This record gives sequence, structure tokens and C-alpha cells, in this order.
Amino acid sequence: MPRMTKKTFQTLQDLAACVGQEVAVSDWITITQAQVNQFAEATGDHQWIHVDVERAKAGPFGGPIAHGFLTLSLLPRFFEAALDVVESRMGVNYGLNRVRFMSPVPVGKRLRARMKLLTAEPIADDGIQMTWEATIELEGAAKPACVAESVVRRYR
Repeated sequence: MPRMTKKTFQTLQDLAACVGQEVAVSDWITITQAQVNQFAEATGDHQWIHVDVERAKAGPFGGPIAHGFLTLSLLPRFFEAALDVVESRMGVNYGLNRVRFMSPVPVGKRLRARMKLLTAEPIADDGIQMTWEATIELEGAAKPACVAESVVRRYR
């Protein structure tokens, strides 16, 4: 499968000009049981539908599934892989407006994100605050795994 091309913008203003558009699509990544187990260790969420492979096979999803918050936590990875602003020294997560987990993510399946820029507003210190609609697609599924409105600040 061909890799997606990383979108590169010279300035924050160039990126801001894309309000209302799908700006980037990430490459697919495969969710592994090791990732799920590490996330369970980091968060203390050891629910059997995530970490007990044998029990999960007999459960409602036919196998272990990723934590919803694991899926959400991949947003920075998707953004990093899909777009870059040359004249930006850093970006920070500012928060989330809305998040919905719409489909379970079985271990072994692949995810990617589509990023649509909803708003872009100047902020202090030569920055811009952007609101993104991130649709995390589950390969082969009718509905996305997650749709989140992510608020990000980037600085020149």
C-alpha cells in the first residue's frame, strides 16, 4: 500500500489558509497487543476486554480491543506523521472539545487519521490556535473508530 505524502507548510499562515479543508491523511498504523498492554500498565486500566486475550476471544468483540483512550492518544503521532510547518518551533496540545468512540478497535487492525482544519486564530507569542476535526478511521469498518475535535497551539 502506498505511503501518504507528508504535507509541509512553510508558515503558520500558510496552514491557517486551509480552514474548512481536509489538510492531511496519515499513514495506517497497526494496533498491537503489546501497545494495548503498555497502555494498560501506564493507565491502570486492565479490563479483560483489552488485556486477557483468551477471555476476550469469547467476549463481545471476538478478541481484545484497544482502549478508547489509546486510540485517542495516537493523535499526536498522526499529526506528526502527516503534516509539518517549517517555520514553527513547537506545538502543544491545548485540549479537546468533543470526542466520540464510534467503533471498537480490534488488536491487529489498522488505523489512520484524516485531519480537517476547522478554525485557526492568532494568539499571543506569534502563535496560532487551531481546532481540528480528527477522524480516526478503522480499516475496513463502516464507521470511524473515533472522531475528536482537537485544539492545538503552534508557535513560530
